[in-house]
Amino acid sequence: MTKISATDAYEFVAADRPTPLILLCDHASNAVPAEYAALGLPQAQFERHIGYDIGARDLTLGLAARLGAAAVLSRFSRLLIDPNRGLDDPTLIMRISDGAAVPGNRDVDEAERQRRIARFHAPYHGAIAETVAGVKGQGLTPLLVSIHSFTPVWRGWPRPWHVGILWDRDEKVARAMIDGFLAQGDLVVGDNEPYHGALEGDTLNTHGTKPGVPHALIEVRQDLIAAKTGVDDWVERVARVIEPIMNDLR
Repeated sequence: MTKISATDAYEFVAADRPTPLILLCDHASNAVPAEYAALGLPQAQFERHIGYDIGARDLTLGLAARLGAAAVLSRFSRLLIDPNRGLDDPTLIMRISDGAAVPGNRDVDEAERQRRIARFHAPYHGAIAETVAGVKGQGLTPLLVSIHSFTPVWRGWPRPWHVGILWDRDEKVARAMIDGFLAQGDLVVGDNEPYHGALEGDTLNTHGTKPGVPHALIEVRQDLIAAKTGVDDWVERVARVIEPIMNDLR
């Protein structure tokens, strides 16, 4: 049975068997605590991609259950503070996101920045580090797989990829994933598309690249996982790709 625990900053899914796989979901939630008064934004803005990665949480939880893996998922909107950014990144707390001004972020001072880091960003990353250490403590090599989603259209341009694999310096896991998705025969697969995986200070740079832990980021197009039927399909698609990589690391 999947066991889920939660704090303000993250959900944690415990693995139900010894496994190298750790699933991450940086943008799982569009929640903002009540005291932040929705950052001055209407709810409709939080339903967009600027608030969270549509479908990513359900896909991550489905994969955790399907593969018996641990998972760490954020419980706060990226508009409050982005856990997939380094602490010195100017986009850590966004004042404008895809054309939407964020009133609650306009006058954030250093004290408030540090409060958000301490309450949300740091505990999320602490949970990842603790989970990685736990897998290593079992004598296994951790495999970090971060689950994201991307918009079907960006600035008027339809994006052709069904799924993209993002990576930085170590392409071994990424290449295996790209080949695995291509082998399914009906997918357009991006290699560092629609984004590039090299981002200093982001989650996988911090917990994967720098310490030398095998990792890759999977971006699924949002319209493919916005409904349960799509999520169920992609749980199976992604699981078929990840399982051989997991087995190689056991």
